[in-house]
Amino acid sequence: MVDRAVSAAWFERARRVIPGGVNSPVRSFRSVGGHPYFVSRGEGAYVWDADGHRLLDFVQSYGASILGHAHPAVVRAVSDAAARGTTFGAPTEGEVLLAEAICARVEGCEQVRLVSSGTEAAMSAIRVARGFTGRSRVLKFAGCYHGHSDGLLAGGGSGVATLGLPDSAGVPAAAVAETLVAPYNQVPEIDDRVACVIVEAVAANMGLVAPESGFLQGLRDACDAAGALLVFDEVITGFRLGEGGASGWAGVRPDLWCFGKVIGGGLPVGAFGGRSDVLESLAPVGPVYQAGTLSGNPLATAAGLAVLESMGPLSYRTLCERVARFGPALAAVLTQALVKAGIEDDSGRQLEAQVPVMGPLFGLFFAPVGSAPVHDYDGAVASASTGVYARLFRSMLDRGVALAPGPYEVAFPSMAHGDAELDRTLDVASEAIVDAVAR
Repeated sequence: MVDRAVSAAWFERARRVIPGGVNSPVRSFRSVGGHPYFVSRGEGAYVWDADGHRLLDFVQSYGASILGHAHPAVVRAVSDAAARGTTFGAPTEGEVLLAEAICARVEGCEQVRLVSSGTEAAMSAIRVARGFTGRSRVLKFAGCYHGHSDGLLAGGGSGVATLGLPDSAGVPAAAVAETLVAPYNQVPEIDDRVACVIVEAVAANMGLVAPESGFLQGLRDACDAAGALLVFDEVITGFRLGEGGASGWAGVRPDLWCFGKVIGGGLPVGAFGGRSDVLESLAPVGPVYQAGTLSGNPLATAAGLAVLESMGPLSYRTLCERVARFGPALAAVLTQALVKAGIEDDSGRQLEAQVPVMGPLFGLFFAPVGSAPVHDYDGAVASASTGVYARLFRSMLDRGVALAPGPYEVAFPSMAHGDAELDRTLDVASEAIVDAVAR
């Protein structure tokens, strides 16, 4: 085990003043064991923890840092903006420029409103959809995460869509009484009580699960037939799968989008946008209220613009090609060790690794040999229940490679993750998995 005594001390100190010692639950390492490492700094594909260890980082702030940590263009943009003032509570040129850049890159997104987080973007998009349609019900999919607002903290079972139950203490049943939950990759029936269907066009909060052929178009058709709005949550996939995000990749156009992460260049940001007739339901033009003191923050808009201007078609193509080569190689390395060690699930079935790749994202599942690719939340839960991910995570971390500390997360290679970093990851994985299966 690598000594991280300094991080351990910081964690103990944090637990005295921060609930659980962290400001977002996954950071606590509860699902992988041990205590979190505290980051002192980052550069490119790497971070350094408080004990001085360099880690090849596939977290990258859960996708916010597509250029890598402390990219010179972003640092320069933020520094220049900070020198002019950090917040004003008044309109700025930067927020107009960022909104123009988003609309120019996403076909059909005619207007956007900037907010401060992905949770705020999804919450506000739902409110707009309800206000525009005059309806109250919202349909989401099991395993898709849309932030921690009360009405969207509903989990799902299997089969037909059911009224959701809250997945958090403190969320009253009334808060999710109008939330329907359906299985991902199945087009549900939608009636005239549904205001909108919200979906991760590529599911990236239950591992990485691709939409099956016809799923997104089926949702578009079902919403059109019922007079409901279709909302794509692209907080993760927006400006990461490509300039047009998941909607550009899939060729299916929603009525509303939710964005975050990449568009802030690592600073707190979110945005929701879509058809102008829908967005004009917002105050001060329309009756739907939404506001935010720090919305359109000049530091975030400067960083976001720097990122979008740095990422062109060639950048996306290069990054996607690297990950496309890496994914199958990683699956082969991990599967070889699992099969050799005879690692089985609770039913006695031999396990193999699945490494789904979507653009520059990759996920990691463990399933019985010969299984179809994981296509829904039930499959993701089955993978997590094997316990292999947690063991592999710790083994990789001991060797200097940091994956996300939870089996339902995806990996976020950045432009700073070159072939050398990906090759090193393969070398480390071949050793780490042997150690992991022996634990």
